[in-house]
Amino acid sequence: MSRAHAAALAWGKTLLAIVAGLGATYGAALAATTGVPAEPAPAQGVELADVIVPPSGGARPAFAAEPMAAHADPVASYTLRASLDPKLHQVRGEGTIVWRNASRVPQREVWLHLYLNAFKNEKTNYMRQRARGFRGGGALVDYGWIRVSKLYARELETELWDKADKHTPGDPDDETDIRVPLPRAVEPGETITFDVAFVSDLPSVTLRTGFDDSFHMVAQWFPKLAKIEPDGRWAHFPFYRFSEFYADYGNYDVTIDAPEDFVVGATGRLDKETLKDGRVERRFVQEDVHDFAFTAWDHFREVTATTADGVALRCLYPPGFDRVATIELDAVRFGLEHFGAAYGKYPYGTVTIVHPPRGAGEAGGMEYPTLITTGGAWWTPETGARAIEGVTIHELGHQWFYGLVATNEHAYPFLDEGLNTYAEGESMEARWPGHSAVRLPGGFGVALPAGYRVAAAEVEHNDAVAQSAAGFASGGDYGSLVYSRTATILNTLAGVYGPDKVREAIGRYTRRYRFRHPGPEELLGVVRDTIGPDAELAMRVAVFERGWVDYTVAEVSSSRMATLGGVFGDPDKPSAAPVLDTYGYKGRVLVRRRGTLVFPVDIDLVMEDGSTKRVRWDGKGVTHEIDYEGERRLVAAVIDPEHHVLLDDDLLNNAQSERGGGPGSRVLERGIFGAELLLWLLAP
Repeated sequence: MSRAHAAALAWGKTLLAIVAGLGATYGAALAATTGVPAEPAPAQGVELADVIVPPSGGARPAFAAEPMAAHADPVASYTLRASLDPKLHQVRGEGTIVWRNASRVPQREVWLHLYLNAFKNEKTNYMRQRARGFRGGGALVDYGWIRVSKLYARELETELWDKADKHTPGDPDDETDIRVPLPRAVEPGETITFDVAFVSDLPSVTLRTGFDDSFHMVAQWFPKLAKIEPDGRWAHFPFYRFSEFYADYGNYDVTIDAPEDFVVGATGRLDKETLKDGRVERRFVQEDVHDFAFTAWDHFREVTATTADGVALRCLYPPGFDRVATIELDAVRFGLEHFGAAYGKYPYGTVTIVHPPRGAGEAGGMEYPTLITTGGAWWTPETGARAIEGVTIHELGHQWFYGLVATNEHAYPFLDEGLNTYAEGESMEARWPGHSAVRLPGGFGVALPAGYRVAAAEVEHNDAVAQSAAGFASGGDYGSLVYSRTATILNTLAGVYGPDKVREAIGRYTRRYRFRHPGPEELLGVVRDTIGPDAELAMRVAVFERGWVDYTVAEVSSSRMATLGGVFGDPDKPSAAPVLDTYGYKGRVLVRRRGTLVFPVDIDLVMEDGSTKRVRWDGKGVTHEIDYEGERRLVAAVIDPEHHVLLDDDLLNNAQSERGGGPGSRVLERGIFGAELLLWLLAP
């Protein structure tokens, strides 16, 4: 097969990845499944032809010795009692919050997040942003709210709630970020116990929480203290459409009271279960976490398993989803081992998987400590798309990127969603190399990182990756920049500097900052120390400065060497022209680097017989000239033939023939797709 044919095949594969990447999104997996075939009856015996098998043991990587905290430093701990009324869709709660001033500064106030008030009416901060896309775009059938009736500080002997602000600072229409003044300063290290009582009225399912008929996903349901930083600042913010959460670690002890016919799943381990008067009280406890959520439904089916390390797995799912539940359990079993080896062993004793029923898709695709929600139709595995596996692995990965490394998801969402998307793709590729996104008939497939690359290229000039969730102009920008572009940046570093170096860097980062709250500089520092300053600079420019790069072949020329002409020696007594050993070819290749990112790249010089000569360019400078001499005619040049630089803006200008022809511009890309796809499918 000629080199030109090989280049055409590579372009065809890239185009196929574009289409597959745009189609295989989590949104499709989690969308409402109206108009689909009816769900099948529960299977009597589940058979699965493609069960995930845990990876075989290997040598322990050197970075696994990175020091790692065994426990969190508890700052905000909650002991709560929650009584669910499934007819009113309300939770009545009471209990205590034990808070320690972990900062260096005396505090005269605390901040409470009442995030369920985001769904109170059409004028809240969240509801005003509905048109911006992403999740939660549907109209609410039922609104939701949280009403606090008690916040008593024992050590201060004061009821605080009547003195609390009534709304979010500067926003009288929003009640999700509430300042509570204190009667005196709470000194650094001092502990306060708050007695609290509240009622939470759930909305119809939207953006991670709510109810649908008798199904309940109860999240963001209790008054939650904002995160206090070491310098005394409170990291408080209202509920934004794209923003997720940020909180201090603590210990949770939550008793959930629900009707006895309801199956309940929650954060943590089940400590005690008591049946009384047709209701069941279940006590769940968990140390070293920073949130708590639970679900309750009277139609859940349940399947359990235990990993080799003794982690109890529990999957709650709708009737007819037996095969899906098996896939999700096996995905979690694989993920715990893979992520544990890469990012530090999972420290908790349980994982609960919740697959919401049809009509409650907005509750899916979310993470909480020791509990994840998935999504998708029962028939999804039959399509060849690995959406079920992908969403399960993605949400499990958040046990590290958000759970164990508790970054500020509001200020820098790329630190959790972006790194987790990279981890998802890396783990999916480890399990299904080359077809981790889509498995096609005949052994063909699409790798998940290819889909990330396509989404990232569409928005690369729109905005910076490293910014607050509140700063993104649209859901498309948020999703593609935070998720896909961050993953593509890391995948490019892996292609250029080696996947083992990137795995080592992220592995050191997750171990070093376990149970801590690092920011971008901590991540960049680990990249610099592990991979090198060039990699750190490239990543910094890529995430903070809308960094981009486009390598292109500008010129390829080649001509046969002729008898040398000119005057040789003394002009008055010229000598004969030197005799050439061979009458070969000479040529020139000119390549360019456009943009602000710098990566070293390989360049293949292609001869007329299909043979190649590879040269290396450090990528520095805006142009690079390669002189060629050889026995065979130079007919083409290909930059980055193995596509290591996934951030390359336009892969279609990476090759050019001697006559100046390339695979086409972006305008021609759609036009040549059919031919390239056919060529890809028919190629040996």
